[in-house]
Amino acid sequence: MENKKIVVALGRNAFGETFPEQQANVKKAAKAIGDLVEARYDVIITHSNGPQVGMIQTAMTEFARLDSRYTVAPMSLCGAMSEGYIGFDLQNAIRTELLNRGIYKTVSTIITQVRVDPFDSAFSNPTKVIGRYMTKEEADAEEAKGNYVVEEDGRYRRIIASPMPIDIYEIDAVRALVDAGQVVIAGGGGGIPVLQQGTKLKGASAIIEKDYTAAKLAELVNADVLLFLTAYDKLTIEKGTPNEKVFDTVSARELHQYIKAGHFPAKTTFPKVDAAIRFVTADPDRKAIICSLEHAKDGLAGRTGTTITA
Repeated sequence: MENKKIVVALGRNAFGETFPEQQANVKKAAKAIGDLVEARYDVIITHSNGPQVGMIQTAMTEFARLDSRYTVAPMSLCGAMSEGYIGFDLQNAIRTELLNRGIYKTVSTIITQVRVDPFDSAFSNPTKVIGRYMTKEEADAEEAKGNYVVEEDGRYRRIIASPMPIDIYEIDAVRALVDAGQVVIAGGGGGIPVLQQGTKLKGASAIIEKDYTAAKLAELVNADVLLFLTAYDKLTIEKGTPNEKVFDTVSARELHQYIKAGHFPAKTTFPKVDAAIRFVTADPDRKAIICSLEHAKDGLAGRTGTTITA
């Protein structure tokens, strides 16, 4: 019998914001992945890179400022760096976890390029805040280069576009590795956003929301389950109020009504909910689950978490 495929989207709580935090936290993620492998799922993993890509971009910008021989690293390159070093820590932690359970499976990280539309309206309405705080002079210099800047309490930070993923160029490699029984890490941080120009792929100054890339990855590998592992156990609205509602199992149709009522914050919960809806409505046999990292196994079994169906 063929194993079911599951795409696991790891949130930022699986990594932390420093190198030591990341190395400690990936062990918790590896335990959750080990449980899924033992349950005989073919596992494909994608993950957040918010703090990490910002750290890289800031470091590279400072390096260029201190040494005029070097230029600022483009966002696509920063994204590729984050995919590489997060993948390195994560795949080694998973490999160790599996070997400790007597399971031998190769774990591979794929540097993943994701196609975006150059005419996506996101490029005219950037929303992703990145990098360190800047002075007014530095912010003016960024705007003079054509970059977007936002003011926060008298300080300035750069913001970039977050376009929707259209396609994943390395998807055939992902499928081949999964079919060969490997655990695959792909599309980290939403993948590297690229624009197709003839036979050439050009990096875009953008960060793709990783939840949408997770849904696109799940669609393209024909996954049965899309599992979002977060810092909370269940999807909840109006928490701490008399109108608090906790979702156990909910249909995409019901969730649409709560979206229209503005219940899910645009920068946090909404992308997960929207991506889940897109995934399950394309095929009634699919399901999406939102639950905490620590309870991934129970969430998959329906004992906790929120299950979203068509």
